[in-house]
Amino acid sequence: MLTISAIPAFSDNYIWCLSNSDNRKALIVDPGQAEPVLQHLAHQDLVLDTILITHQHPDHVGGVSELMKAFPDCEVIGPAESPFKGCTSKVQPADEVQWESMTFQVLGVPGHTLDHIAYFSDSEVDGRPVLFCGDTLFVCGCGRLFEGKPEQMRHSLQTLRALPDRTAVYCAHEYTLANLKFARSWLPQDEGLQAFEERCIQRRDQGKPTVPSVLAEERQLNPFLRWDDPMVVDAARNYCAQNGLPADSDNAIFAAIRHGKDNF
Repeated sequence: MLTISAIPAFSDNYIWCLSNSDNRKALIVDPGQAEPVLQHLAHQDLVLDTILITHQHPDHVGGVSELMKAFPDCEVIGPAESPFKGCTSKVQPADEVQWESMTFQVLGVPGHTLDHIAYFSDSEVDGRPVLFCGDTLFVCGCGRLFEGKPEQMRHSLQTLRALPDRTAVYCAHEYTLANLKFARSWLPQDEGLQAFEERCIQRRDQGKPTVPSVLAEERQLNPFLRWDDPMVVDAARNYCAQNGLPADSDNAIFAAIRHGKDNF
């Protein structure tokens, strides 16, 4: 039986552990720190055999070398075109990664960084298809554009937006309440966002993660996936008029949303 667990790291990172309770094997996604992973593996009596990397940033790869010392036979899979050189297997978009009974499709999702990839499997875990998307898509948000351009990020999010409704979105940070604060400021009349914010506040008050989210709900609520939603378009055009920005295309609308969040 396969399960996915969140391993908290730093102040707001999630390192994901996909494990097989039958043979005690584990796959880890984006281990920015080794110690919390080692503690989790020991507590659950798991053996690490695979690490998936989505992109180069230290809070996603910083624990790899120490984990490799503890599990020298572990395979480290990550983007081929990346400044991070610690992978034992390099993958390109459209490649596949096999782990246990699961097949992951490698998706190219540049924008946050140019090397960013995501891993999607339609094999269900905990009742849903699985998306490990790093810092590309967050709950009601998206990653800051450190290297890519807005049109690049919108195209990447369009790729993720097209995945099945029931997909569980395993992003790498607990940014949800901050993202919702921005989204609600842009869309104060959106009753769905208001209700979702209340649910998320309750979860955080209980010490529970707001991640994973479900893609169908992200499409309805996340302003960064709604560049063609009339409510979001109207808000973006008002913002563009106030800030001297163009609003004449989907890319311009998306860029305005990202600009708004960056300056919120």
